Amino acid sequence: MRDIALSFEFFPPRTEAARAALWSTVAELAPLAPRLVTVTYGAGGTTRDHTESTAAAITAQTGIPAAAHLTCVDTDRATTLAIARRFWQAGLRHIVALRGDKPRNGDNCAQHRDGFANARDLVAALKTVAPFEISVAAYPDGHPDSIGTEADLDYLKAKIDAGADQILTNFFFDADAFLRLRDRAAQVGINAPMIPGIMPIVNVAQLRNFAQRCGLTIPREFDQQLDGLDEVPERRDQFALDFALTLCRRLHAEGVKHFHIYTLNRATLPRALGAALGA
Repeated sequence: MRDIALSFEFFPPRTEAARAALWSTVAELAPLAPRLVTVTYGAGGTTRDHTESTAAAITAQTGIPAAAHLTCVDTDRATTLAIARRFWQAGLRHIVALRGDKPRNGDNCAQHRDGFANARDLVAALKTVAPFEISVAAYPDGHPDSIGTEADLDYLKAKIDAGADQILTNFFFDADAFLRLRDRAAQVGINAPMIPGIMPIVNVAQLRNFAQRCGLTIPREFDQQLDGLDEVPERRDQFALDFALTLCRRLHAEGVKHFHIYTLNRATLPRALGAALGA
């Protein structure tokens, strides 16, 4: 599949050891010529400075375009837009605009009294700061706070109408979930590129935790296949590669050309997947 494109997500390191591991991962994945890399932004901006410095360094040192995540939960408008200006001054031209996760204590995502209400309003404001390219999120299996499929599509379209350029999806286990979302989006007039998020299974316990946090149900049969894999890393890695490759090939057969891989700052499985796909 020589016509595919890849992008990768990283999280910003907080220690010297983690920084060295990230740069090793970047070096191993760079030969796959990713179209973009994204760098996450901790809840409430807890990794704000690390996000900016990591994304800027990747672009400066590798030439790979890097996008910084930016959330608006629990932050006032002035601060959020000041961060965006700083991103631009640091050479970052792409932002992944997000509302942001709920606090870990389970409280609802409350709008700051002087903050943006949601990612749609954030997108519109970012376009007044600088001509950023902007990605927004979508959820093939529904957002954890969703009140229904139609409401989700209406909100996704509102983000695109506000100026977003492309869509990055949450990870999923069933290709049909992504394809349904893509087709429904097209039916309501969403023409922006929609890029599926692919999560290689580097740790079963971690995967289950991620799924629980974002309200994603793991299919029962698939969940049973995961049992015991963490005790046999070699078998787990082969299972993970086979599953991700099958998922991507099915999507490619339906016209998907670009895959966004959540690396968890590890290169082995993303590199193997990219190579198997022909990158």
